[in-house]
Amino acid sequence: MAKEITGYIKLIIPAGSANPSPPIGPALGQHGVNIMEFCKAYNAQTEKMEKGMPLPVVITVYKDRSFTFIIKKAPNTYYIKKLLKLKSGSKTPGKGEPAAVVKKSQLRELAKDKMTDMNVKDLEGACRIMEGSARSMGIEVVEG
Repeated sequence: MAKEITGYIKLIIPAGSANPSPPIGPALGQHGVNIMEFCKAYNAQTEKMEKGMPLPVVITVYKDRSFTFIIKKAPNTYYIKKLLKLKSGSKTPGKGEPAAVVKKSQLRELAKDKMTDMNVKDLEGACRIMEGSARSMGIEVVEG
């Protein structure tokens, strides 16, 4: 028989640097989860990834206070900023100068990699989501 689920916790934690301080400690403490056990398991799974990469994680908490977690890929904006070597997007997206210019072919490659975490049926839908993320950052999307 399956374990009874008492809740889900969704957090964004930098790769390899989970610690019991906020927001992780209080979020897990509310559900009675062993915080240090989670931190050790998370850091062990993410130690080979780029240090500091923001990773969304969904933690499933069971009635007996045990847990499992799923690590997803970093947000679209992280990959776009890394590709274009930007510190941040435009302060006023859609108005004035674009922060940078990106080709649709570059976004297509990012979409292929990220597609497992996206709620899309095909690559075209994933590409449109990546283009929207780029535009919302004030980045001009061009053909090519």
